[in-house]
Amino acid sequence: MIILASKSPRRKELLSLITRDFEVIPAVGEEIADRSLPPSEYVAELARHKAEEVARSYPDDIVIGADTIVSVNGEILGKPKDEADAKRMLKILSGCEHSVFTSVCIKCGDKNNAFCEETKVRFFELTEQELNEYTSTGEPFDKAGAYGIQGLGALLVSGITGDYYNVMGLPVGKLARELKKFG
Repeated sequence: MIILASKSPRRKELLSLITRDFEVIPAVGEEIADRSLPPSEYVAELARHKAEEVARSYPDDIVIGADTIVSVNGEILGKPKDEADAKRMLKILSGCEHSVFTSVCIKCGDKNNAFCEETKVRFFELTEQELNEYTSTGEPFDKAGAYGIQGLGALLVSGITGDYYNVMGLPVGKLARELKKFG
């Protein structure tokens, strides 16, 4: 059996593009990693913790842990705490390019595989009115970097380089290939 160790509805939807034969059993432990690590290593720690936590209870199943962060100029942007934090993050992203890192850790017994995908995203220069309108929708509050490219956040994006699904939270093509290694 395949287990997705995430409560993200987007990851569930994206994993269903690969297989319909999986269960969602979210990790419940606190997400802790060393923020002084480079962004790709930081997010890898978060994904590994999720996969390991769930795999302890399901050692014979294939467990997928994943996490996504946004990074700009070395600063890691997770999920905003409130509307002011969301606006702060969006102002940082306004008019510039940033990286979206999604790390995936796959575990099954003693076998494990981990990878990190990076996608570059460019934002339009955002006006104060656009910031207010977007944050008032509520969409930014459960998303790394305070935006969802698959929703109204698409209106903020001037372009991307890399895997679109990675920005949504799960690099589908790469994950499908990595899962084949588990049989």
